Amino acid sequence: MNSKGVGSIAWRIFLLAGVFTVVGAAQRENVKSSYSNMAPLDQYLMPDRPTEISLARSAAPAAISDHATILVLTPHGYDTAIEGDNGFTCMVERAWMSPVDNLEFWNPKNRSPVCYNPPATRSIVPFTIKTTELALMHQSKTQIFERIQALVASHDLPTPEPGAMSYMMSKSGYLNDEVGHWHPHLMFHIPKTVPASWGANLPGSPVLLDTTRRAEPDTIFMVPVAHWSDGTPAAVP
Repeated sequence: MNSKGVGSIAWRIFLLAGVFTVVGAAQRENVKSSYSNMAPLDQYLMPDRPTEISLARSAAPAAISDHATILVLTPHGYDTAIEGDNGFTCMVERAWMSPVDNLEFWNPKNRSPVCYNPPATRSIVPFTIKTTELALMHQSKTQIFERIQALVASHDLPTPEPGAMSYMMSKSGYLNDEVGHWHPHLMFHIPKTVPASWGANLPGSPVLLDTTRRAEPDTIFMVPVAHWSDGTPAAVP
């Protein structure tokens, strides 16, 4: 991939992560106004379990997701809808898993299918479960961020296990208003490190780095892939 292609992907990643440096002030104000507070809970919930299970499974190829544990969101947090047998966990995350400075943190349209491998199930999924619990308690963005930081500092939430990674290969998700479902990609959850350790964001490198402000103790490296989870080809962003 040439440097122009990497630059284009990195720009879209920054949009995905909430760094809206190229939009106008009026548009930023509109987004800020639209999602300044949590919407009514029913806007974050999906109409039925089968629909959410199907969307969760679309995060990864069927050979993985058909045998994964599936979590679905309820008014009280995530619930196990299906118990898997391969150690993977698939779920549909909501916008409050975005960085704290993301203007779409409370966007009720967000549906982010993700499937975590066994190390990530043990060490990354707990952050989703706890953050969701705090959001459903109507905690503010700042309160959520500070609480997660405190739980990390007290070792009540884990650091990423070696080999922790996740699949985001669904073409049916909706990540945010700027990029829609973006592009199929893999995410690698590494204890805090520097971009150079993976050659991230360098010309010709397929590895991208999420550089936004996060409470979680991980560095997330992203690698776009050529196909959606159903095997159909994906256009290069």
